[in-house]
Amino acid sequence: MPASPKKWFTAIALSALLLVPAAAVESPHTAVATEEHAALGNSLNEILNDPRLAGATIGVNVSKASDGETVYAHTDDLLLHPASNMKILTGVAALEVLGPDHRFTTDVSHDGRLNNGGILHGDVYLRGKGDPTLLKEDFERFAKDVKAKGVKKIKGDLIADASWFDDIRLSEDLNWSDESNYTGAPVSALTASPNTDFDAGTVIVNVNPGKTAGDPAKVTLDPATDAVKIDNRAKTVAKDGRKSVSIERAHGTDTIVITGTIPAGATASRSWTAVWDPSLYALDLFRKALEAEGISIAGGMKKGIVPDGAATLASKQSMPLRDLFIPFMKLSNNGHAEVLVKEIGKQSAGEGSWDAGLNVMSDVLAGYGLDTAGMRFRDGSGMSHKNLVTAKQLSDLLYAVQAGPWFPVFLDSLPVAGDSDRMTGGTLRNRMQEGPAAGNVRAKTGSLTGVSTLSGYVTGADGEEYIFSILFNNYLAGSVTPIQDEIAEAIAGQE
Repeated sequence: MPASPKKWFTAIALSALLLVPAAAVESPHTAVATEEHAALGNSLNEILNDPRLAGATIGVNVSKASDGETVYAHTDDLLLHPASNMKILTGVAALEVLGPDHRFTTDVSHDGRLNNGGILHGDVYLRGKGDPTLLKEDFERFAKDVKAKGVKKIKGDLIADASWFDDIRLSEDLNWSDESNYTGAPVSALTASPNTDFDAGTVIVNVNPGKTAGDPAKVTLDPATDAVKIDNRAKTVAKDGRKSVSIERAHGTDTIVITGTIPAGATASRSWTAVWDPSLYALDLFRKALEAEGISIAGGMKKGIVPDGAATLASKQSMPLRDLFIPFMKLSNNGHAEVLVKEIGKQSAGEGSWDAGLNVMSDVLAGYGLDTAGMRFRDGSGMSHKNLVTAKQLSDLLYAVQAGPWFPVFLDSLPVAGDSDRMTGGTLRNRMQEGPAAGNVRAKTGSLTGVSTLSGYVTGADGEEYIFSILFNNYLAGSVTPIQDEIAEAIAGQE
């Protein structure tokens, strides 16, 4: 049925107000901009007409940070994969539910009796409550605290308690090919990190050449642990030989297989490789620390739950969430995102699971005005290709959260374009290093195969603060980040 005259009049009026003049660009894309921002709209249309985006699905929204008014939109209502822009949603929910001062706790306790000779008759428990920042030195501190309590020998077992979260360690959409990578490390309430990037559940595998050609490669781990097994098949070759080293944990096992060749005198190959069971990894580091303090352990290592009435031997609280947000968002740490999902589920719904946490996230985002029935959440990191959001939804959220009391923490955690400091520039440190966007754009990056995203804040040359969300899906080009940078630079140059 034809539309009523009134509806036709309304549509024509809106077109006259919003459409960028068609003659200004030769673009197959449909896009709209306010009359005031027509020049910006024309520039963005020209940028989006790049052949690298041929056949791609695109969603772009640019809004004023002052009132949320959309000034440019290119199919910004399409549901697209956000990749790590999903961390914007996770981060908002975590700050809202947990607060910036939230800390994770780890405890050491026992259920036995300590006699005057320093012999502890009973089991010792290492209980984690989600802390992704535990380092080797933290387990060494636990061991020193246990020794300070007079313990010289443990007659029982060492037991890892990771029951704060459920026992599902991998999100349901994680690809097998990602399982051994640090980006897909398993999630556990008890875990450990190899360094201060806090890639929890991973170990750094170092592969160095042997002394002469034909020698096996030398393999070491940081931190040293028996939680993984090494199957070293890599060989040293002559100095002019090829360096080709593969470091892979076999699917569903704790065995890391090293293959390939490394020339004599070559620099090491390194890989942050995910362990199979993070809780036993943490427990092994604790065992080594106890033994280094001269404390002997009669029993073995296993998993269990701390019994009621257990006596505390040592305890540690993590850095506050406001500090964890720096490596989380700046470096786009997938493990932190998934820990936060489970933690908000535990704190708000009493269940440390993906299902519970994502339901809480949905409720939080609905409170910020998003129609979460029109979105899909499958994980917290954005690794899933089943997450779906629109550019408009991301821009709307970035506008709404400015009123939150924790917004300065959130804003400070976003990577800053062109800033070479790793914990400032983050994943944008090598992008937009010159021009109006340098030091100006604060935004979250995102990348999966065929997916590239960028959403955040920028101040235009006109003094107006803008919010933008750029979602590119289903492209075949090697890299489309330069196109995103052009868009951000165009907004930054808006006069």
